[in-house]
Amino acid sequence: MPRVVKHPGKTLWISSYVPEAIRGLYTTLRHFLRGFFKYETLPTIPYPTIKPPIPENYRGKHRLLKRADGSTRCVACGMCAAACPARCIKVDAGESPNGLVEKKAVRFEVDYLACVFCGLCVEACPVDAIRMDTGETSFVHSSREKFVVKYV
Repeated sequence: MPRVVKHPGKTLWISSYVPEAIRGLYTTLRHFLRGFFKYETLPTIPYPTIKPPIPENYRGKHRLLKRADGSTRCVACGMCAAACPARCIKVDAGESPNGLVEKKAVRFEVDYLACVFCGLCVEACPVDAIRMDTGETSFVHSSREKFVVKYV
């Protein structure tokens, strides 16, 4: 059985939207005064001192994993650089002193001004050498050159 909902009649006062404008201004003034006089009741986090919780699957800054002997796992295959849509990863290969690995990364750098944090480099790596699980969310530097991070 349908339910009938009665709506109030539309008067000139209601159709002028003056009551809704007054209600909106009241809400704005209430929030302003609450933040002005009762700052501690605002639902904010004092960011530099207390950091917000970060989900486990958040893609943060890159990191290269290391082997047990301290060398990086990267074998300089270039798959991460090829998979990167922003072309922000640069990898140069060199001879490895270790007999188990044919080559190693001589240069591995990421330009964070160009990076879109898509995670395709992590998926493309065949030896699981690169991950984006650092949890770092803030990238602040004084110059553009410092956003190009050299890992090797």
